[in-house]
Amino acid sequence: MLAAGSQTPQRVTLYRHLHISEQPIVMVPIILAGETNAPLAVMVGSDPGRPEVIVTRQPRERAERLRFAERLAGHLLFPIASMAATTQRVDTRRSELSVRATQAPQVWVPNPAGIDYVRLLGRMTRFRSSEGPWAVAPSVRQLGIWLTWLAEQAEFADSCVLVPATRALSAVWATGQSDVEDGNLAALMAWLAPPPGMAVIDAARRAEDPAVCPPAGPATDPTFDRLFLQPTLHDLASAATEPARRQILNRLTGMLVEQMRPTWDLVWQSIDLLRAESPAARVARRWERQRDRFTAFHHYVTNGGYPQAKRDNAVRAAQRLAEMEQRLASFDAERAYDDPLVLADYRLAGEAFAGEVVASDPDRRVPGAQRSVTRPLVTVTTTDPVRLDKRQQVHDPSRNGQRALITKLDETSDGWMIELELQDKMGRGRKPEPGSVPAVGDNVVYTTLADTFVRRGRAWPTRENIPWTHGGPPPEPVPVPEDAVEDWS
Repeated sequence: MLAAGSQTPQRVTLYRHLHISEQPIVMVPIILAGETNAPLAVMVGSDPGRPEVIVTRQPRERAERLRFAERLAGHLLFPIASMAATTQRVDTRRSELSVRATQAPQVWVPNPAGIDYVRLLGRMTRFRSSEGPWAVAPSVRQLGIWLTWLAEQAEFADSCVLVPATRALSAVWATGQSDVEDGNLAALMAWLAPPPGMAVIDAARRAEDPAVCPPAGPATDPTFDRLFLQPTLHDLASAATEPARRQILNRLTGMLVEQMRPTWDLVWQSIDLLRAESPAARVARRWERQRDRFTAFHHYVTNGGYPQAKRDNAVRAAQRLAEMEQRLASFDAERAYDDPLVLADYRLAGEAFAGEVVASDPDRRVPGAQRSVTRPLVTVTTTDPVRLDKRQQVHDPSRNGQRALITKLDETSDGWMIELELQDKMGRGRKPEPGSVPAVGDNVVYTTLADTFVRRGRAWPTRENIPWTHGGPPPEPVPVPEDAVEDWS
């Protein structure tokens, strides 16, 4: 509402919570309209001024699609292998790997539809065989495996290896248009970086004109398909000589470059816009975890790992769902810990509160299992709406997620008075370390968000122990005695 009223984008976060790679790979795809996955062309590369353009002669033919995938593999697999080749030693006490790649691939697409394109192209190519009558180049199969991995990683909230530009921009700024309109990269960038001397509304209206800013892929403009693309593909298919086909292909390539180049420039412009923003404190730590996943999967692929299954079994699906939930909860907590604007959402919802310390007992000790332990009491007054319960656990973002237990909740005339018992992160001595316990007059914030993974307590069942209702082996038939069968005749 503020953005629409002032015609100025409003910040959603104070910091950027997405890692921006030093060498991002931008991919702007186009597919043939009316087909499930008929790759028509793609503009790909790491140099904004020198993109590589790959065009399919006949996207409806399977052989042409596979040749398209082979050419695309030449531009994606080499940087992936180069990044995995440079590694560094890591502390094995904090990581399951002894080495970690210094870089990981980061592929940018214009919008979330680009993720679907990558997923479908990976499914089309990862099961291809390099032997037999329908053999393809080994790079096609490898491309499918890596594209599937990129698409799977994009499903996790904290991942940054396959990034849609519209989603990355909307995570930092809010515009005065709807979410559907924000899905158009040209219209979104018209709000964030309008042309000099042009009003935001005029720039957004201009960006929605397909003649000025073609759709940001993979879909194309229906008018362009009807008037230009379809006749050119028909001429290419009916050309009698190779020089004629080459001439028509050059004309087709030029037409498609005109469609993709504006989006290509907008993606790079959005990367520069985001790179200028200050990263949040925990962005580097999430990038290290992403590089660990990339390193582990690269080892799996180079050691002869099989392509991803067409569909997950019950155990794998449950594991993946649990991991998605854990990483989403951790990502939400990290964003709230790093960013006051993100934390404000939880304060408005009553899941966090900010206030002033009015009483503090840092030397309080209570009996423990073997000896007394330090459990300071802190009393906080707040005017935030509090929807928490007594004995509920909260965390202090400014003290690395220090745990506290709510021991008393009293509503006052202008807010709440909350008494908290601190639980950890105060040092190992009998007295708390300086600064680990809030003092009277300090401003503090507490939230229910925990910056830790919630680990599953018990092991997942094996394939043999999966119930038959979830895809496991069917139960053994139990013989029934003849005298136990009732005659219903």
